[in-house]
Amino acid sequence: MTGIGGSSAAAQLAAITRWTDPAAPIGVDERLRRIEQARRLTRDSGADALIIGAGTSLRYFAGVPWGATERLVALLIPVTGDPILIAPYFELGSLEAELQIPVEFRLWQEDKSPTALVADTCRAWGAGTLAIDPALPFLFVDRIAKDAPGLTLISGAAAVDGSRMHKSPAEIALMQQAKSMTLEIHRRAALTLRDGIRASEVIRFIDEAHRKIGGSPSTFCMVQFGHGTAFPHGVPGDPELREGDMVLIDTGTTVQGYHSDITRSYVFGKPNDEQRRIWDLEKAAQAAAFTAAQPGHPCESVDQAARDVLEASGLGPDYTLPGLPHRTGHGIGLSIHEPAYLVRGDTTPLAAGMCFSNEPMIVIPDRFGIRLEDHFYMTDSGPVWFTQPQVAIDAPFA
Repeated sequence: MTGIGGSSAAAQLAAITRWTDPAAPIGVDERLRRIEQARRLTRDSGADALIIGAGTSLRYFAGVPWGATERLVALLIPVTGDPILIAPYFELGSLEAELQIPVEFRLWQEDKSPTALVADTCRAWGAGTLAIDPALPFLFVDRIAKDAPGLTLISGAAAVDGSRMHKSPAEIALMQQAKSMTLEIHRRAALTLRDGIRASEVIRFIDEAHRKIGGSPSTFCMVQFGHGTAFPHGVPGDPELREGDMVLIDTGTTVQGYHSDITRSYVFGKPNDEQRRIWDLEKAAQAAAFTAAQPGHPCESVDQAARDVLEASGLGPDYTLPGLPHRTGHGIGLSIHEPAYLVRGDTTPLAAGMCFSNEPMIVIPDRFGIRLEDHFYMTDSGPVWFTQPQVAIDAPFA
């Protein structure tokens, strides 16, 4: 084994230093350009205003990392005029501390209706059509419809997804940092493996290591050994690692809210012939997907390229097992999964700035699974890896 085992969690944690070249945060000018783009895309969709709920899109446009609750916090963006933030009165100070764009506040007290405030604002603007953030809970959409029966509500996906799908150089730099940090933590986690180690020990190490290197706590961490690797999102329990087990570790962190999400698959010990053959097929499918990701081609063509490799070797077809049970990849940014998707039926043309996972997992039922997951971003001349793919089943970090 090369780079697998031979060390300890304590030794590896002690060797980690904080990231020395952090990417710059998103600036105010870039956020204001996002607002202008959202206005244009909202106007093109036939709407007069766009509402953005708390969550990753509010962070994208306004810089506010505010989670959605039963209390409405929302940004209203008219196609002309200044944005307005609808918010609880008692949250004013907290929101002002986070905001990174100039807005006018419209505040509501606990015994008042925030959606009535939305309706009143739209009426004052003369807005006849409101585009709705696709992530805004139905709870609020339903109440807006009742408070403004003359207002036409349409999907705001064209404005929200149309803006967020295409990452700027500043966003790509933040994602590069997150992914580079996670790959380094993967490398160190592999060194801590030993016969009998429990998955929970590896998960704890990865979380502590992400914190120490300068990322957020692990946004997720899946560690599976042996039979558990045959399930794309794992199985419950806390397995112990044994010689000959397939190891599948899928984890990530965030930098300024931007995600990493990397998976490595290898064997603890000497791979058998079947493990090596399937790993090599996975590697070929991932490479084919990357090659197929060309500007102007539909997203679904990338998924098909990976499936063609597997089907030519007798796996599948389609989602049949043994084979590839899920899409080849997903968009990524402030959300770990976001449009567009590398899956049959998504005809979105690939274009510069779009960022994707590339993870055409192979599942051999009741035996093992192999997923190699790296991410790439699109340029005008084609795809570029954020992280270099795994080299070999027995040399995961060569």
